[in-house]
Amino acid sequence: MFKWTYHRFYGDSWKIECSTRNGQMMTLIEVSREINQRLTKIFLHDEQGRRVCHGDDIRFQKDPHWCDLLLFDEYFHGDNGQELGASHQTGWTTLIIRNISDIAMMRVKNNTNEK
Repeated sequence: MFKWTYHRFYGDSWKIECSTRNGQMMTLIEVSREINQRLTKIFLHDEQGRRVCHGDDIRFQKDPHWCDLLLFDEYFHGDNGQELGASHQTGWTTLIIRNISDIAMMRVKNNTNEK
């Protein structure tokens, strides 16, 4: 992936602003992690144990047979993150799996379960 390639070359010497106009400078790897966290947030359990992507659907939030089932819908609500569109989508939204995997590997490496 490009983020690792550029980070390997530039290391911690190249920093960019993240988020725009807030003055916070980060390395490419830090920005990559920030973007990963933002993209995956709707799929991961929040502080109440809910997944934002499942909205108010009790089946997906509480039922042990459904609660760990992740669907990769066509698109997501811009304000609340709830899944919308085709629930059988297997295209671009499944790319988030790589991000979730990266976060899991980072947590194992750091020996942490932080959200």
